Amino acid sequence: MHSEFLHTVLQFPLRSAKLLRALVLSPMLLVAQSQAFQFTSRRWLNLQEYQSKKLMSDYGVRVQRFFVADSANEALQADKRLNAKEIVLKAQILAGGRGKGVFNSGLKGGLAEQMIGYNLATKQTPKGGVKVNKVIVAEALDIARETYLAILMDRSCNGPMLVGSPQGGVDIEELVASNPELIFKEQIGIFEGIKDSQAQRMAENLGFLGPLKNQAADQIKKLYNVFLKVDPSQVEVNPFSETPEGQVVCFDAKINFDDNAEFPQKNIFAMDNKSENEPIENEAARYDLKHIGLDGNIACFVNGAGLAMATCDIIFLNGGKPANFLDLGGSVKEAQVYQAFKLLTADPKVEAILLSIFGGIVNCAIIANGITKACRELELKVPMMVRLEGTNVQEAQSILSSSGLPITSTIDLEDAARKAVDNVSKK
Repeated sequence: MHSEFLHTVLQFPLRSAKLLRALVLSPMLLVAQSQAFQFTSRRWLNLQEYQSKKLMSDYGVRVQRFFVADSANEALQADKRLNAKEIVLKAQILAGGRGKGVFNSGLKGGLAEQMIGYNLATKQTPKGGVKVNKVIVAEALDIARETYLAILMDRSCNGPMLVGSPQGGVDIEELVASNPELIFKEQIGIFEGIKDSQAQRMAENLGFLGPLKNQAADQIKKLYNVFLKVDPSQVEVNPFSETPEGQVVCFDAKINFDDNAEFPQKNIFAMDNKSENEPIENEAARYDLKHIGLDGNIACFVNGAGLAMATCDIIFLNGGKPANFLDLGGSVKEAQVYQAFKLLTADPKVEAILLSIFGGIVNCAIIANGITKACRELELKVPMMVRLEGTNVQEAQSILSSSGLPITSTIDLEDAARKAVDNVSKK
């Protein structure tokens, strides 16, 4: 873990939450950061806030009364239905920092007609922002104090971890770095579930006093019930707050899932709105490929997110910049390899391709056959460096060497990265 390849997470919808997960799973991740490109594999379903709040509400967790609107007229009708003294409008995009964001309409928050249909830029979105298609119209409640609460899977204990801080409503990663003593954790037994004593202790650590302590503990247990029932990788509430009237309320909500939950939670995965994805990501997903675009010119074609991170880092350390990473995963078919090449070669930024495959559960010969088929049919015009190791590697190398195609075999990953950078530098 002391490697220069340590990574934080850049994928903006989950930035604070995944960094906190990194704290729980491996505190050493906070010690150093790679200077290269930083990301996590896109193997997540990220629900919008309104979807997360609806799930929580279904299991008895207290949230603000709200409706969802996708037009200014619907927002007006929602306001009338709420019949609240004051309302708040919240743009629904998969990014944090929305309250401090700026719309390309010039608005800094407030009017539905200047929010819906416009792009909202925050510190966690791309520079041009993300288009807002829906807003939450919610009853506005005063907040007396803000705390942070999350439940997530902790690999070190093979079970759930309850994480909280008495300082909420802030960037949790900044708090972790500046005041780690304000982060409290409770390991939850996977068979016993959350104990009353654990919920009470966390409520106390979060600073809830008197009757509010019992109320907060009850909400914590209900949030854990959500965690059990819907199979997420994480439930995050920031802020988890108390009002001047003495209520504990979840003012924001983030529930994330990994692919393992898709089979038992089909109804939840049907909520997936891919409108915020890049078109190439959606196209890649059709063939069970994972694609993340970056801003370099060397395409990375790998199997496994860990190998992808190492490949991007080693390109960077050799003076190049990755254009993306494209992850084949473990169950590879020739057709997938072909489609992967179609995606990579359609990107005008790509000037070279580095293919790095470790054939543990992947058969290198299948990869090699897919490579040669794709190169011939797509008339590949950029140089390609190939590094193969593992199952049937000799057969794969024979396929490539006898193909007559301009494919450069390499000794190892370092050699592949160096040759890819050299090819791009010559242009």
